[in-house]
Amino acid sequence: MAGIVFLRTREFDHVVAFYRERVGMTVWLEQPGIAILRHGNLLLGFNRQEAADAEGVFTFFYETRAEVDMMHERLADIALGPPRENPRYRIYHFYARDPEGRSIEFQQFLDPVQIEPARA
Repeated sequence: MAGIVFLRTREFDHVVAFYRERVGMTVWLEQPGIAILRHGNLLLGFNRQEAADAEGVFTFFYETRAEVDMMHERLADIALGPPRENPRYRIYHFYARDPEGRSIEFQQFLDPVQIEPARA
């Protein structure tokens, strides 16, 4: 089973560029007024609209603490704080905000997890 999370965006070009250039997502599919971006098995679809959906949290997870630290360095200007361990959830993470104010999290699970390979 596969799926896509779609969000409306007022700042289509700026938001798509942010996720591609700053977060490192790749274009999976483009359609008129729509860009579907990919990070591993996460697909986010952005739809050009007059209003933006800004609720929820996107979590990008990585296999190592070093990768989380690299993302923090890349996004330090918009990070809400430095990476830290969260003992309750056994993660290492930090939060940031995208250009339309959506909450985004970058994390590593401290316990072993099975990361399934993305399928094209």
